[in-house]
Amino acid sequence: MNKTDSDTKEKEDKKEESKNQSGSSQKGGGPGRKDEFEQRVVDIRRVTRVVAGGRRFSFSVVAVVGNGRGKVGIGLGKANDTGQAIGKAIHRAKENAVQLQLTEDNSIPHSVSAKYNASEVEMHPAEGRGVIAGNAVRDVVELAGIEGISAKLISRTENKLNNAQVALKALQKFEKTAI
Repeated sequence: MNKTDSDTKEKEDKKEESKNQSGSSQKGGGPGRKDEFEQRVVDIRRVTRVVAGGRRFSFSVVAVVGNGRGKVGIGLGKANDTGQAIGKAIHRAKENAVQLQLTEDNSIPHSVSAKYNASEVEMHPAEGRGVIAGNAVRDVVELAGIEGISAKLISRTENKLNNAQVALKALQKFEKTAI
């Protein structure tokens, strides 16, 4: 065996060792790192800005994150690339995450309604019936870990950001009451 063969074999062994190590000692999101949040992209929009040279396109993304145990957040990210916009939205959603007060059976204690801009929602406890809710409201409720709820959007708006925000606002009303 010559020197180049032994060098390449040593390099391969080092690569395998680094793959087998846990990511706990690594900085950032290594292969061993597990995030506590589940994430969903609620809406992606391509927006246009008219400038002297023509049109400039960028992307606006709404994301929801939650841990399934009452912690949920909503974030908005904007960038020229969808990947960057999604990353920003998820990062902001994690920063804005709030802890909700749920009952022991992962439901809400009583009916509640809320209004945010043009969006309005009514939520009722529905133990044993699962999640009965529309698009953006369903994402917020499921990622929060709520299992028995019925939610109805009263408003006509289709703005998914506002619909998600009104759902979170309604769920936050339980923080102020003692359960």
